[in-house]
Amino acid sequence: MMPDAAQGLAPAPFIVAMMLAAALVSALLTWLARGFALRRRMVDEPGRRRSHAQATPRGGGVGFVLVAIAAAASLPLTGWGPAPLWLAFALGSAAVAVAGGLDDVGGLRPRWRFAVHLASAAGYCLVLLGMPGSGGEWALLGLAVLYLAGLVNAWNFIDGIDGIAASQGLVVAVALACLSAGTGAGLLAWTLAGGLLGFLPFNMPRARIFMGDVGSGTLGFALGALALQAAASGAMHWLGMLVLVSACGIDTALTLVKRILQGKAWWSAHREHLYQWLVRRGSSHFRATASYFLWTATVCALFAYLALVEPGLQAPVAIFVLALAASAWFLLRARLRMSVRGPKR
Repeated sequence: MMPDAAQGLAPAPFIVAMMLAAALVSALLTWLARGFALRRRMVDEPGRRRSHAQATPRGGGVGFVLVAIAAAASLPLTGWGPAPLWLAFALGSAAVAVAGGLDDVGGLRPRWRFAVHLASAAGYCLVLLGMPGSGGEWALLGLAVLYLAGLVNAWNFIDGIDGIAASQGLVVAVALACLSAGTGAGLLAWTLAGGLLGFLPFNMPRARIFMGDVGSGTLGFALGALALQAAASGAMHWLGMLVLVSACGIDTALTLVKRILQGKAWWSAHREHLYQWLVRRGSSHFRATASYFLWTATVCALFAYLALVEPGLQAPVAIFVLALAASAWFLLRARLRMSVRGPKR
């Protein structure tokens, strides 16, 4: 189905200017959020279940979140794509952001957060699959909702060391922008990438503020929604939704399955993800983040190329990439567990 008909390619200078504006607004809002968090003592303290060594304010993701929501809400006014879809995107993102913000400020019970995530995902997917040309794809509604809600939580779980969640989001957003070129989804992806560029200097190489649940969960929702739209429009094979987020997705899925099998509270804070094992093994935050960045940049570039030039190869390459990612997770994690040292910044 084609929920977002192409409007013609936006000129490169316009895209650059749009990204620059998004980056500047995001940076300003992040700076303001840092001051607010420090005044309200909204800080993450170091601890046994955390990977940072000093108290750091949280909630900085509100900058790029507001940029993305504003961009989505303005798309119908400029004729880029159907208004109901972008309204569902904006409302879903806002709901996830509010739930995350409440958790950042004073804590919100996990079941209420998950309820908001599922409701937001369901609302967006209902609108997306209700677009003209959806055919018999209603059978995929449950899987689409689980994918989108799962990505909200995957980005939340992956946001544990400096720069990793934002840099992963930046790469995936750029890949989705290329895949959705000439559509409102493409413009929104470029805007989201610009917002993340404005946030990153505050978050790496040494974090002065974390994006918090308000940022990580909403970033996962935005990327998942755009990936679903790219697959639904035929811009890429549906397996691409898994390939583009394979670093975060594989690490989160396998870690949570392992914790569930061990009878642990999978929703609670912990240091069992592969990137956290890398830090515990002695890697700096920057090196661990760079390793994830290189993987995601490579597979995103490869899959985007195949989707645009050799679409028939998408499925076999996707299966190979996902199998390789899972195998690497098991091998590296087993090796890292054998020699754990203290964290290094």
